[in-house]
Amino acid sequence: MTLSTTYLGLSLAHPFMIGASPLADHLDTVKRLEDGGASAIVMRSLFEEQITMAETGKIHQRDPLEGEFAEALSGFQALDRSAFTPDSYLEHLRRVKAAVHIPVIASLNGTTKESWLAFATSLEQAGADALELNMYDLATEAHDSSASIEARIRNTVVELKRRVRMPIAVKALPYFTAFGHVAHELDLAGANGLILFNRFYGPDIDIRTMTLVPRIELSTSAELPLRLHWAALLHGHVRCSIAVTGGVARPTDGVKAILAGAHAVQLVSAILRHGPGYFVVMRDGLAHWLEAQNFTSIDQARGKIDGARDTDLIERANYIRTLQSWKAQGSHE
Repeated sequence: MTLSTTYLGLSLAHPFMIGASPLADHLDTVKRLEDGGASAIVMRSLFEEQITMAETGKIHQRDPLEGEFAEALSGFQALDRSAFTPDSYLEHLRRVKAAVHIPVIASLNGTTKESWLAFATSLEQAGADALELNMYDLATEAHDSSASIEARIRNTVVELKRRVRMPIAVKALPYFTAFGHVAHELDLAGANGLILFNRFYGPDIDIRTMTLVPRIELSTSAELPLRLHWAALLHGHVRCSIAVTGGVARPTDGVKAILAGAHAVQLVSAILRHGPGYFVVMRDGLAHWLEAQNFTSIDQARGKIDGARDTDLIERANYIRTLQSWKAQGSHE
């Protein structure tokens, strides 16, 4: 049984890898992840704001010490308590690379294509096998058109490809009018991979203080269908690798991701719940399923769910069929 896969041009023993998270913050945990069976490690994200603040003392070209910007930038005060500075991130990357034998992927999180992107060169020199670009940018300004936002993300990829030779994967939000077009444009821009999808971390409201408060919850399988949907639609229609992240909680979820066309599957919540040894559970679950289906390799199963034939008609029919399939409790119709 062959479980090996290729993601971003990197050879992985199997598709299940650790996604960007604090799990890679400490070397002892990093070693446990490798011993537990992770096929690759993505480090937590370093933010654009951390880099520009360290280099220029500014955030989005604004000085937080200037009165007119102080209130707008007050939400970034947690940068002082970040796990890593840019310099310590590079040092930790070097140590992680020296500690494990599996690929190590660095992660940058930002919204622009300004000077902070030069830091990608330092990540490459520090030994990163690839770079994950997390473009977490929600459009809130009325003058920000969808076309301008999409162009900004595409241009960021183009700029990064000019600077580094290592593979680049884009972790995108699903909130685009036509994500298929966005994916195609990123593919043409040179992205080596697409990661489906970034989770939306919307704040909650504290009704006592009447303020917004951060909220984060571990993902569940309920979040998976959107990822599967787009993986199936994109498989065979983009040259780059496809990774699924978010909602992979059980071995059957991993199987579904492969059937939809994923080359890699990123886990975070499942590992936080069950520990690093859960990679073996995921790997063995996939192997047992492949064997039961008389497949001898993962490649035979990848993309078996074809989501791209007469797509518009299929999408409309599936929508109608789904609504009609629901029966009210106690209904005998």
